[in-house]
Amino acid sequence: MTYMFDPEPIPAGAIVNVSRRFLLKGAVATGTLVLGASLLPGRAMAEWATGAGAMPGGTVNDPHVYIAIDPSGLVTILTNRSEMGTGVRTSLPMVVADEMEADWSRVQVKQAPGDETKYGNQDTDGSRSVRHFVQPMRQCGAAMRTMLEQAAAKRWGVDPSEVKADNHVVVHLTSGYKAGFGELAAAAAALLTPPVSTLKLKDPSQFRYIGTGTISIVDLHDITTGHAPYGIDAKIPGMKFAVVARPPVVGGKLVSFDATEALKVPGVEKVVEVKGWPWPSKFMPVGGVAVVARNTGSAIKGREKLQIVWDNGANATYDSGAFRKAMEETASQPGLVVRNDGDADAALKSAAKVVTAQYYIPHLSHATMEPPSATVNVADGKCVAYAATQSPGGCRDDLAKILGLSVDDVTVNVPLLGGGFGRKSKWDYVLEAALVSKTVNAPIKLTWTREDDIQHDFYHTVSVERIDAGVDASGKVVAWRHRSVAPSIASTFKAGVDHEAPFELGMGLVDNPFDIPNLRCENGACTAHTRIGWFRSVSNIPHGFAVQSMVAELAAALGRDPKDMLLTLIGPDRIVDPRKSPGVKGFWNYGDPFDTYPIDTARLRRVAERAAQAAGWGKTLPKGQGLGIAAHRSFLTYVATVAHVAVDDHGNLSVPNVYTTMDCGFHINPERIRSQIEGAAVMGLALAKNSEITFKNGRVEQQNFDGFMVARIDEAPLHVHVDIVPADWSVPASGVGEPGLPPFAPALCNAIFAATGKRIRSLPIGQQLST
Repeated sequence: MTYMFDPEPIPAGAIVNVSRRFLLKGAVATGTLVLGASLLPGRAMAEWATGAGAMPGGTVNDPHVYIAIDPSGLVTILTNRSEMGTGVRTSLPMVVADEMEADWSRVQVKQAPGDETKYGNQDTDGSRSVRHFVQPMRQCGAAMRTMLEQAAAKRWGVDPSEVKADNHVVVHLTSGYKAGFGELAAAAAALLTPPVSTLKLKDPSQFRYIGTGTISIVDLHDITTGHAPYGIDAKIPGMKFAVVARPPVVGGKLVSFDATEALKVPGVEKVVEVKGWPWPSKFMPVGGVAVVARNTGSAIKGREKLQIVWDNGANATYDSGAFRKAMEETASQPGLVVRNDGDADAALKSAAKVVTAQYYIPHLSHATMEPPSATVNVADGKCVAYAATQSPGGCRDDLAKILGLSVDDVTVNVPLLGGGFGRKSKWDYVLEAALVSKTVNAPIKLTWTREDDIQHDFYHTVSVERIDAGVDASGKVVAWRHRSVAPSIASTFKAGVDHEAPFELGMGLVDNPFDIPNLRCENGACTAHTRIGWFRSVSNIPHGFAVQSMVAELAAALGRDPKDMLLTLIGPDRIVDPRKSPGVKGFWNYGDPFDTYPIDTARLRRVAERAAQAAGWGKTLPKGQGLGIAAHRSFLTYVATVAHVAVDDHGNLSVPNVYTTMDCGFHINPERIRSQIEGAAVMGLALAKNSEITFKNGRVEQQNFDGFMVARIDEAPLHVHVDIVPADWSVPASGVGEPGLPPFAPALCNAIFAATGKRIRSLPIGQQLST
């Protein structure tokens, strides 16, 4: 199994890249099977309904788009999703290979360029890749298998029912005749894609690769040995290097600049203005001044010498400390009602006991290990970009728009992403590179430094969450009022937004599954003063932290076990349908049908019970150690985490063990699921313990990892125990990349309380344990 990053067409006789130019050369005549989009377009038919059809480009299941076989039998499978550690570049081609009966050792994977008309949706975020494409890719592989069997049957003059594909050959069951995939390639190329209704998918018991967990990612060797080409490694002959000085305050703009001293720096060749769009403007560049040089180091030194006058605009007074106080004041008052079961206000007034807590989660930066970078050449009416982007299709569309080109004249090639977390689904850095390339008439590699990355991000929203819970005389929770206050991601797209959008409210707020008769959710008004963007798990982070922390607070207030309290609140096995709750408008179920993906409390209960059992919940621990539990549904997946912490007499925190159970329905590659949960534990610890973005005078105060701290090796959880709930094809696949994160912080903080008696309500933890 190999992976090739090779966006250029390959001559006849070699492995084929299914490009438009190669198809026009009549490659079928060479004896190579080239399955191109021009032969027969096909849209996927689902065995279970998903929201994939509503995404730009929808889904494509046609092997004419995704598969090529050369005469030697080497199979090339394209992948349309960006690879940033989730393993999707392996998982989806593995599905195709399994269904078509290909020998994985004779398969290579190639990355498709940005083209959502041809390849279907390419927006690699929202934990959608597998749940939206596992069915189309099974159909794609099954169609390819059927075409190879039809070609063999025609060769031998027998009925197709008498032949069967098996591990890279097609066999005539009666005579024993065999033909390899390469031998049949040319004949299969002449066939039309069979209708989906005629395809016979494998029985899951026949899977060779799917679900086994034995297939390593295709990039493993190159990543391990340092040969994997990331976006920042891209090279174009004759390219120049650039960095950009951007307005230090969002909404600011350039007044003037003096490049005299910058141009004296050895290696600096040009200094040019970069066009900016008024905020808010989606993912358009904020503008500034670009320094173009013979190398990135010279460009950075030149930027340091620029004399720039900025107009900092309306956000020049943004102070995150003062903003927090304002949010807390808002949370103390009634807000917009977004769910209203029963009468929570009345039940709180009559409750025998009311437990109130307020939680704070700061702005966060994505801080991917590979900062944003793009290499772009705009010349001769065309644009070619090499960019580590999660959304090559959307990026391509906006490149065409700002350059005044036809989208057919724009190519976006996608190398490996050195981390994404949602940051690289915003492609402002690619647009910047294109604008500079066009201005200086040369290929440009534009790089963001770590300081650029941390100070000009699309930040995870800051949030204040207040929960009031009422308990009756018998100790039953009879009222729950949750007020959420946070600037919305929608503020990045249009002005005047002061409430969370339905998709944010649907992430752990209005979809609360608890069995409480009087449950009210409110959303306070809050205006953004910086760029807000989706971040791994998005609003599930603050909502999940508040809800699951309050569960443990209730347990402590009532003298109950936190796990038992959680299970009591989850209540009996049932389907919770927020659409039927008063006040809920436009309930968002991660863009997928509720009938396919209901809120099932039995699944939530099961993951909590399994994680607790794995952790040995209830066992006696040494002084200064404790267990904490949290369970949360996000991206249609159910996850529970038990954190085992140790806190010494000096307040030093360590995490000897993490136990996480995930129920993500039908799954392809357990090895990657384990990897994602392990990564979520490390990232969750970093965010909860150390990470925070703050603002003063409109500017981000942190610059690098000395200020915005991530977890070091000696801080990471020592052991992460992963339990994946078994599921067959009847249980629809759901998200994996993001759901592991939301339960971690509350489980961690609940464990800290169990170990020390100290309650953490404000993140990051920082020095709270040493005071």
